[in-house]
Formats: sequence, C-alpha cells, structure tokens
Amino acid sequence: MPFSRFLLALALCVSVAACKREEPKAAAAPKKDAAAFVADGAGDGSVWVVDGPNGGRLYLCGTIHILREKDYPLAPGYEAAYMYSNKLVLELPPGSASNAELTSRMSQLGLYPANTTLESNVSKETWDAVKKWASKHNMDTATLSRFRPWFLALMITSIEYAALGAKSDKGVDSYFEERARKDGKPAEGLETVEFQIQLFAALSEKQQRELLEQTLGEVSSVEEEYEKMIRAWKYGQLDDLKQMLFREAEKYPDLMDIFLINRNLAWMDRLEQMLKKGEKAMVLVGTGHFTSDSGLIELLRKRGYRVRHYREVTDF
Repeated sequence: MPFSRFLLALALCVSVAACKREEPKAAAAPKKDAAAFVADGAGDGSVWVVDGPNGGRLYLCGTIHILREKDYPLAPGYEAAYMYSNKLVLELPPGSASNAELTSRMSQLGLYPANTTLESNVSKETWDAVKKWASKHNMDTATLSRFRPWFLALMITSIEYAALGAKSDKGVDSYFEERARKDGKPAEGLETVEFQIQLFAALSEKQQRELLEQTLGEVSSVEEEYEKMIRAWKYGQLDDLKQMLFREAEKYPDLMDIFLINRNLAWMDRLEQMLKKGEKAMVLVGTGHFTSDSGLIELLRKRGYRVRHYREVTDF
C-alpha cells in the first residue's frame, strides 16, 4: 500500500465529515464483568494498556475510521476499554461529523476559484485517468474539474471504500462516540476538524498532484489492500500494519512529519496529563498512530510508562 493511501486513511474522518451520516446502530451493551473480556488469542484487536502514576490508565484503542457491518463485533479489548474507562478521547470532538458548517468549509477549501480548473493544474495523463474513473462511476467531469487534487483524492477514496460496504458511520470511533452519547459518558477531542482539513489544504500543489496520481493508480487494488489492513488490525499485528502503511514512506518524509509524527508528538502532553492526574480514558485514534518508532506506543515507553497489549493484561 503506497504511502498516499495511508494519508487518506488517516483523514477519512475529514473527507466524510462534510457528508450526512447515518446514525450508528450501536448495540446495547449490558454490564459485564472482567472475566467476559479475557482475550481468547484470536482477534485480540489493536488495544494497548498504558499505566501511569496515581492509578492513571489509558486504553490505546486503534481504530479503522471506516468499517463494514461484517467487521463487527469488535475484539473484547475494545469493550473492556469502554467499560473500565471514565471518558473517551477521540481525534475529533464528539459531534464534529454532524456540524452543518463543515460542508461550506470543505467547499471553500476544496474547490478551485471560478477562473481555474483541475484539468489545467494536472498533467494530461492524470486528467485522462480522472475522466476514466468518472466514466466508470457515471460522474460529470465538469463537476470534478472544480475540485482541488487533495479534495478529489479524498472523494475517490471514500467512494471506492463505500463500494466495499465500508462507511464512516460504522467506524470504530463513530461506534463508541454514539455509545458514549447514549450512556452519558464524557468525550473530548485531541484536534479540531479545521486542523485536520488544513493538513490537506496546506499541501503544496506538487504534493496534491502526487496524492491524486497515486490514488488513481491504486483504485484497482483497494479491496485486496483493505482486507489485509482489516486482518492486521483485528489481530493487533503492528509489524504487518507498518509494512503496509509505510512501504514507500521514505519517499515522503515531509508528509510523514505533517500527517503522523508531528501529530503524535502534539498529543503526548495531553495523554501524559491524563496519566499523571490518575484518569482512566479510552483513547480512540487511527491505528497508524501506533506504528513505528515515532508511534504513540514507543513514545510512551520511552517516557517510562508501562505499555502492554490487552492480551497481556489481567489486572483490571
């Protein structure tokens, strides 16, 4: 999976945030005891437990922002994290995806002014690929030509994943956000929608063109790569995820900094404050944030915190 798709995966919650979402159908969760959450060794999930002073504990729950109905139920670690936490910590504040102002903001940043078009800003080969994709999906190329490359790349990715039945309202973060809303459990965000949109809007023209070109080139392999990603996520196989997500990352060190490393570092102070205050929080962020030496798991270990996979934890 080339690095461009990893960037799209990180921001899928942004690309779909401007769209009307169905309410997630969160199953009623009866009260369970700790024994019900003992991992059985199959599908343990991407959940890590971080222990700090004063009884502080973070449940780092790796998410996939878009899932299918058949990807449920989730691994037991997610239910345990929800049960034993006092609050949720999401990438975006709760309710962000239903903000009516998002559509106009995305249009403002994602559309070219009237005097220019996508066709005039990309190569003939790229524009031909756009037309081919548009024809397959019965979409008007004149409309698509209004979009900036980053915006169209997100749209293409969202549509291709939706064809597999993968949608944002079935994502792990959406599922638990709705559960928390119904249960009255507090929730907060690490970033704002504006911040995440600006990550893409601030890309240079060259970076945007590369993003679109690679996205168009990857359309045929979306289903195969998605299945691999889901399996690695379900089994907490960070090495496999790292290989998938960062296979070509060395070609884009600036994008690595923008989309991953800088964000991880920015979150660390908030996460450490929770641990030091003795809080118990379920932290739901994209699983890509756990991989590599600059991932949250290694950053926390380097600062002296005990980090274990859920399957290793018995002291609930």
